[in-house]
Amino acid sequence: MTADAQPPSPRREELLELAYRYALSHGLAGMSLRPLAEAIGSSPRVLLYLFGSKDGLVQALLARSRREEVALLAEAGSTDRPADAVRRLWDWLADPAHRDLLRLWTEGYARSLVEPDGPWGGFAARSVEDWLDVLRTVLGPDRSAATAVLAVLRGALLDLLASGDVDRTTAAVHRQLALLGS
Repeated sequence: MTADAQPPSPRREELLELAYRYALSHGLAGMSLRPLAEAIGSSPRVLLYLFGSKDGLVQALLARSRREEVALLAEAGSTDRPADAVRRLWDWLADPAHRDLLRLWTEGYARSLVEPDGPWGGFAARSVEDWLDVLRTVLGPDRSAATAVLAVLRGALLDLLASGDVDRTTAAVHRQLALLGS
């Protein structure tokens, strides 16, 4: 049974939230059920029962991170002027309060590219569509315009996560957005 096929239960949701907080600070790549279970006050056996498998738990955690990211991006992008919305999206991405979520997103994105048959499978493609949906609500229906802005934001985000240089990456985003006419 996949993580999505499990019937909802308050305990499953509670443990998912606790595991999500754990994953934000520890990542998913080397996650082991025993230390995770201990950290969140559960047991590996309960986690396996509720999520079906470790892969099911990873899938549930990735889905949880996508829900948060999409909700926050949609909120950041809600404005009447496209240029203002894109700048607000970048401000959200550059905010240090979102680093853990964005590192988790980056990990899931990269892993889905190299392990398409594992629990990460499809995460990158779904993420692209999530972002394009948000950007099209801001920029209009032109997929190429949304894709161009997405490329700028993603490139700058990866650079920011690697370097921590907010000023340089923000200046680059603003410069590129001016060239794109956003």
